Amino acid sequence: MTRMDDVNRRGLVLLGCGKMGSAMLAGWLAGGLDPAAVHVVDPAPSDWLRGTGVVLDGPLPDTPALTLIAVKPQTMGDALPALQGLRNTLFVSVAAGTTIAAFEAAFGPDARIVRAMPNTPAAVGAGITAIVGNANAGDADLDLAQTFLSAVGDVVRLDDETQMDAVTGLSGSGPAYVFHLIEAMAAAGIAQGLAPDLALRLARATVAGAGKLALDGADPAQLRRDVTSPNGTTQAGLAVLMDELPDLMERTVAAAADRSRALRG
Repeated sequence: MTRMDDVNRRGLVLLGCGKMGSAMLAGWLAGGLDPAAVHVVDPAPSDWLRGTGVVLDGPLPDTPALTLIAVKPQTMGDALPALQGLRNTLFVSVAAGTTIAAFEAAFGPDARIVRAMPNTPAAVGAGITAIVGNANAGDADLDLAQTFLSAVGDVVRLDDETQMDAVTGLSGSGPAYVFHLIEAMAAAGIAQGLAPDLALRLARATVAGAGKLALDGADPAQLRRDVTSPNGTTQAGLAVLMDELPDLMERTVAAAADRSRALRG
């Protein structure tokens, strides 16, 4: 029996179906998950969700194969009691900042828990998610979590939950850094005489295209060298950027990671 067969048989509970939950659900359904096996708990279901055929705010199965928690951290306290009666399920949380210990306190010391940190490109199937399990979560549990989280992008496994702060600073907050890079590149183009719409279009396409090249697996340093001719225009630009960017990025990621540590106490 495949993992998908087991979930179709025992059911899947999805607590919260906002942007992230909806993106994951769309990927699962496209991958063959039976809508009738999905039980969604959401106080304000969208028209799209109502049209998927999933079970909305009905009785939950006693022993679902997977229970995915996708509510905002500030609503966690009010939302978790809906899951208190579930048994023999794998709890997977994509809620930022909520620790494994918090879920163990809610569901008991024997609960199997996987904590995940996706990022916003998951909404278009291009995210990357880091996962880590508690002591009760075995390899099969991590495999199950990875199977379902891969519906919205790549998945990597961490050695320890403390690495989540660094993940938050790098990939969790990272899309905002890239968006700001696009803003800055467009502004620089405008300063060189380009029309604002043209500068923004060029900046967006340049970052998106470079990202696709980087995903092909080549060493980023080699990709940089490939487009840098000796004494050419790119070398002139890099002479400025490489003098400042490494330290700036290190401090940026450190600031976000430090804030993540502070927020979890």
